[in-house]
Amino acid sequence: MTRILTFLCSFLSVVFAYAQNYEDYIGAGHAEGITVTSSGSTDETAADNTINGNGMDAAKMEAARFLYQAGFGSSLEDVNEVLTMGYEAWIDQQIALPQTQYLDDLLSTWDYIRNVYLSSGYYEEEDLFGPAQVHWNYVWWDNVMTEPDQLRQKIAFALSQLIVISGNNTDLSGHGEALSSYYDLLMKHAFGNYEDLLYDVSLNMSMGFYLSHLNNPKADPENNIHPDENFAREIMQLFSIGVYELNMDGSLKTNNLGQPIETYDLNDIRELAKVFTGLGPGGITDMVDWTDEPYFGLGIYGGDNTVPMRMYEEWHETEAKTMFGGQHTIPANQPGLVDIEQAVSILFNHNNTAPFVSRSLIQRLIKSNPSPQYIQRVAEVFVDNGEGVRGDMAAVVKAILLDDEARTCASWSEDNNGMLKEPVLRLTQLLKAANISLNELPNYWHNSYDFANDLDQSPLYSPSVFNFYEPDYKFDGNLNGPEFQILNTVTTANYFNMVRNWTQWSYITADWERDYLFDEELDEDVRIFGYNHTHINEEWVVDKLETIGMEDFMNELDVLLTHGNLSDEMRQTIKEGSEMFNWGTYQRAMYMFYFILVSPDFMILK
Repeated sequence: MTRILTFLCSFLSVVFAYAQNYEDYIGAGHAEGITVTSSGSTDETAADNTINGNGMDAAKMEAARFLYQAGFGSSLEDVNEVLTMGYEAWIDQQIALPQTQYLDDLLSTWDYIRNVYLSSGYYEEEDLFGPAQVHWNYVWWDNVMTEPDQLRQKIAFALSQLIVISGNNTDLSGHGEALSSYYDLLMKHAFGNYEDLLYDVSLNMSMGFYLSHLNNPKADPENNIHPDENFAREIMQLFSIGVYELNMDGSLKTNNLGQPIETYDLNDIRELAKVFTGLGPGGITDMVDWTDEPYFGLGIYGGDNTVPMRMYEEWHETEAKTMFGGQHTIPANQPGLVDIEQAVSILFNHNNTAPFVSRSLIQRLIKSNPSPQYIQRVAEVFVDNGEGVRGDMAAVVKAILLDDEARTCASWSEDNNGMLKEPVLRLTQLLKAANISLNELPNYWHNSYDFANDLDQSPLYSPSVFNFYEPDYKFDGNLNGPEFQILNTVTTANYFNMVRNWTQWSYITADWERDYLFDEELDEDVRIFGYNHTHINEEWVVDKLETIGMEDFMNELDVLLTHGNLSDEMRQTIKEGSEMFNWGTYQRAMYMFYFILVSPDFMILK
């Protein structure tokens, strides 16, 4: 009731202020003869604050919502920092932060794990395999939770779903260093230039293996060998220009018959495929003992997956390449890397790239159905950052996050507003909001297999190059809802069970290494932790409830988890349900967490 009265009083204040120039009105601190009651018990939720305006949580809710869009969730401390700095200043600070280095963290993590295993006496060197995808998973979860460059990591996560590689059903799952190097590339260009990103992606070993232009030879008609077309197709279809020609607002261009116009044809794929010939490994690993130099034909098991591919000119197609109906020609007999540079430039400067990339990033960060006007505003920044630079990702990111359609609540009640939260981001948001106990272990390692197997999402583990879900997937026949494509009867039931593990069984993150971690304090070689992994801190929860009570704790979680969207119906359900528990304060709080986390109020970002 306090929230309703607060909103009503604020609304009336605005109306009265515009209607007549009164200084004495409800909301200006004048409450003579008015009695207000509140279910809250803290100073912030005291009844008088409904009248004097001090009880408004709107700014905190909006800041928490911003931190989910621009990161992976927030604590109250994070919210207060944003409110102190302001949104744009926070973004500028994030852009200036040093980049977290995933490869370095992976190698140090694997070195630590390896040494612990060997020291335990249970394993010999030949028994150990890594670093693999599971170790990459450990590093991803730990870095997302602990490193300060949250915006850069969020953009890298978004880009990883646009420019996709995956360890799912590929040999990349056995190469954690390949996955980490690729993610470092996305991190590097998150605030760089999109043209540079496309170029570096084209030379990346993991991408070369995943889309098969690693060791892609020039044509040999006598032996029926032709350049592989896989990467050529996907760099157009998925990474830059899309399938159909677009207006700047993302709408389809049509011909005189009202039909969409294709951006490329089979000939364009074949011509572009010739560009991406001759690329092979740029280095070798210590597994290779038969040569001192990399060579064309060496794959990811001997090639160094942490350095870019190099051009082997004798395997590169040197004839001219003509694209888009003769609009662009890449001259014959150029160095192979010059061919690639020019091809990337053609795609980067294509009219489609600005609206295509802009819409894709808006969908990953803000909403599933951005308005044409929103797409165009961002696309115009992609074309020109205000200083004549095209493809400035820092400017594009800022334009997405600070746009009125992202920041104001004017469209909250519209059907096309909002998005279903991605599975992994539901947990990161909980981990950020709640006080999580690490059981004395200094990391948030998570093997992520329950997400991959039960919820159909895990970082760098999509089922195909088309990501976990299609950007135009429609969940109701009309509105786009990409994330709904992996929400079904199975994943919904699995998510409910997973939340039960998080809240009722104190089992949030999981790894396979903790049984062998040293505990110097106990002077033991090995300490067994079993299934006692990270969980919501019981002392923190009990102290919260005893200090501020259920109502104000719920208000706090409304700020951090649902951003003011926790409905009165859900609040009443939680209150009534918690009264049924006689197991103690902690279990009542876990009941509250459970029902918030499975509610539409939490699952849908508005």
